[in-house]
Amino acid sequence: MSLRRLITPRFVQFVPEILEEGILYVSIEYATVAHRCCCGCGQEVVTPLSPTDWTITFNGESVSLYPSIGNWSFGCRSHYWIENNRVSAAGEWSDEEVDAGRKWDKLQKARYFQGRAEAEEKDGGEKNYESLDVDRNAPKW
Repeated sequence: MSLRRLITPRFVQFVPEILEEGILYVSIEYATVAHRCCCGCGQEVVTPLSPTDWTITFNGESVSLYPSIGNWSFGCRSHYWIENNRVSAAGEWSDEEVDAGRKWDKLQKARYFQGRAEAEEKDGGEKNYESLDVDRNAPKW
């Protein structure tokens, strides 16, 4: 597998129906990032932006997505990072590692949303998330 080396961010309101190779479509309004798989297989990759999914950093020139992108359900099973518009390979994962990562994600989501519910209850229904008990230093898969 030969990964694309660079990807160009394009900020849009709506992600187009047909995605161009080498373009990272970023819709802040819909908290979604989409691109064609960087391995060249052509599959569409959609990464939702949220505290429990992916985060994006834009420094005025380039973008980075965190955590890495693991396309475990694609035939290519590609795994890569997008940092400062550069694509770099990440290690391959076994089926056991993928399962463990999915379980970890599910646990982190449950903790986050439980913490949100507790914070709202504590604050009389107001959305104040400063008191969330979520392990922000936990590894992200």
